[in-house]
Amino acid sequence: MKRRDFLKQSSLATGMLFIPQFLKAFENPLITSTNAKKLVIIQLKGGNDGLNTIVPFRNDIYYKNRDRIALNGSDIIKVNKEFGFHKSLASLQPLYDKGYLSIINSVGYPNPSLSHFRSTDIWQTASKSEEYLQNGWVGRFLDETNSKPYNAIEVDDSLSLMLKGEKTSGLAITNPNLFYRSLREPFFNKILSNAEDIHLSEHNLGYLYNTVINAKSSSKYIFEKSKTKSSGKNYPKNNFGNQLKTIFEFISSGLETQIYYAGLNGFDTHANQPNTQARLLKTYAECINVFVNDLEKNNLLDDVVILTFSEFGRRVKQNKSAGTDHGTANNVFVIGKHLKKQGLYNSLPDLSNLDDNGNLKYQIDFREVYATILDKWLQVDDASILNKDFSKLAFL
Repeated sequence: MKRRDFLKQSSLATGMLFIPQFLKAFENPLITSTNAKKLVIIQLKGGNDGLNTIVPFRNDIYYKNRDRIALNGSDIIKVNKEFGFHKSLASLQPLYDKGYLSIINSVGYPNPSLSHFRSTDIWQTASKSEEYLQNGWVGRFLDETNSKPYNAIEVDDSLSLMLKGEKTSGLAITNPNLFYRSLREPFFNKILSNAEDIHLSEHNLGYLYNTVINAKSSSKYIFEKSKTKSSGKNYPKNNFGNQLKTIFEFISSGLETQIYYAGLNGFDTHANQPNTQARLLKTYAECINVFVNDLEKNNLLDDVVILTFSEFGRRVKQNKSAGTDHGTANNVFVIGKHLKKQGLYNSLPDLSNLDDNGNLKYQIDFREVYATILDKWLQVDDASILNKDFSKLAFL
């Protein structure tokens, strides 16, 4: 069978089989990473406006630049004398009050890109702004720890660059039952039955054959483990809520997966930002609240850290359409039960010291956040995975 025919016949190919050897780690029987800690990564896709998320309501520069979209009065949940949450983050406040939230401000990188696609790639690969990498930092984690593909799962229909490694890549799964049943279709059984006709070489169907074998192994393991647990909580009826519910069920089932990735779309607010951002932040906060409470109720929160980022922030000055244009540095949320630095990790952004384009200057390199999580939480060699030794922060 020709590779072209294989790809043409398989609807699953576009979703997970387009990556050569993305399941090749099954050739290695042992997982060298035995840490039980879990990391849940959430991307607010589109570039969330950090200044209207963590609001510097005592800063006159903020109001001077945003006369139409600045938040004040009842729009803000005041946390202290300097800043407050957007009112839509009301469900996040109890976690803050418990000491489960650390807010890291002015996170970015040198020579920032204002392109959604490029900046997302930079965050997903942990590259320099002028460097183009073909694998993500989570994919390199899988390679470094000799992990199996299900050690990193994206709850989506397709796999992001973040989870693609050189030798091993993670899995994109929204429904473990569907994933399992899809790989039991006659087409895949036919491929396996023709194994003796396949020369196991990168230049023919060998890698596809190995992929199918290992995908079937992964699907069975995930299906058998995940069907034993379900959440008793009522998650909000939206896609993000469904993603977090699925992640909870994976974690509570005892799946060996260490890293999960999910996302909430819609934050590219060039026009009419107030209503759109309010709706999205409400979705984020309500879903996170249920998820964290579900983990805590089931004695799982001790081993879970949640990282929330957006590919960039927005410009300080509003535009003429009651929105904001692409900016640079932004806030990052870290949620966990045993944070060493709770609340505001560092000072609020300096609105009086902007770059030549009117954007915030970064104070913390986002790879310092990754390095801290890899070193202190996942307990692996962060420098090997990030291709450089970055400073560690003190939130874990």
